[in-house]
Amino acid sequence: MKTAARSLAAVCAAAAIATSIATADESERIQTDRPSISSSANTVPPGSLQIEAGAGYSRTSLGGKPADREFTLDVTLRAGLTDRMEIRLEGQPLVVTRGEQDDTGNGDVSLQAKYRFFDGSRGHGWPTLAVLPFVTFPIAHAPHGTNSPDFGLAGLASFTLPWKLSLDVNAGVGGIAQRPSGYLAQGAASAALSRDIGERWSTYLEVFFASPAERGADSSLGFDAGVQFFVTPYLALDAAGQTALAGPGPDYAFRAGLSVRFGR
Repeated sequence: MKTAARSLAAVCAAAAIATSIATADESERIQTDRPSISSSANTVPPGSLQIEAGAGYSRTSLGGKPADREFTLDVTLRAGLTDRMEIRLEGQPLVVTRGEQDDTGNGDVSLQAKYRFFDGSRGHGWPTLAVLPFVTFPIAHAPHGTNSPDFGLAGLASFTLPWKLSLDVNAGVGGIAQRPSGYLAQGAASAALSRDIGERWSTYLEVFFASPAERGADSSLGFDAGVQFFVTPYLALDAAGQTALAGPGPDYAFRAGLSVRFGR
């Protein structure tokens, strides 16, 4: 009797797990804004909390000086408020710099909102469109930050293309706090082309540009590429590599992390 009860319990548990997996498979797969620089125009479902976190390492030559090496931990919290809007909190709880100046601290914290105001049409080539305003608060101490907040606004466009391709295009402008005072207007743009490979893999290639972040500095142009693996519809692992093509930027950088969604 006990054996039969255990067998029945095991069958019920297996059925429950299978039902849960089937339900998850039928739902929308997690859509992340990492590891690429570009953000998609898609928002997380209302009532959901999405955590995107990872670690990064970069090496930057400084022309005759010891190269800067930096290790960071990055965390983004995304909460869905409505079908079209999410609020985000993004930061670096740990920043370790080694080179001409050694330092350990934390990065700044950015409060953001993403509002999707237009849903694209797969058959007609129209992109999904969104805006992303942000304010970055000066939590970090030098050399990781300044004493004044940064702010800006980015426009996001996401295209669904044939052959399982998709394209995310971002363009924005912001006010970057300067030392010892004042602001510098900075423009930025990026484009990431990604492709799904089967049900669990996705890869991307990306180029990105930014005007000078400091007075007297040069504009930067960079390239990165990466891969995602979807463990479940709600959990994704990622890895990416990056390099500077022109202007300031790392000789090379690597990052890896995970994204998980709770709720819908």
